[in-house]
Amino acid sequence: MNALGKHILAEYYGCDASILNNLELLEQSMLEAVMKSGATIIDSSFHQFSPQGVSGVIVIAESHMAMHTWPEYCYAAIDFFTCGNRVDPYKAFDFMNEILKPEKCSTKELLRGILAHESQKLMEIPF
Repeated sequence: MNALGKHILAEYYGCDASILNNLELLEQSMLEAVMKSGATIIDSSFHQFSPQGVSGVIVIAESHMAMHTWPEYCYAAIDFFTCGNRVDPYKAFDFMNEILKPEKCSTKELLRGILAHESQKLMEIPF
């Protein structure tokens, strides 16, 4: 099935609260995860909440990757959304799994922009 994009919704349970509250570590890790996926970074914005928690988004030429953490629940949610066939969002997911070391992780994969006809081909956009 041809789709314009792949969207992985990941939930990480039982993570170390100190990691989930470490803005610098999370931003650097997400940037590295994006690079491992093969995506092209456009911009990055992360925010430390008080008393705890981090939210961040990395805009990539192929869409975005975003996260929010709840250290008080040892929980993080990350979206890995990529368009086209050149980028592998599972490489970013695997890397963040190594960083967060959750006791449990679950994912849902959504195909976005499913093309009406199998004969339609995805255009490759050079970045």
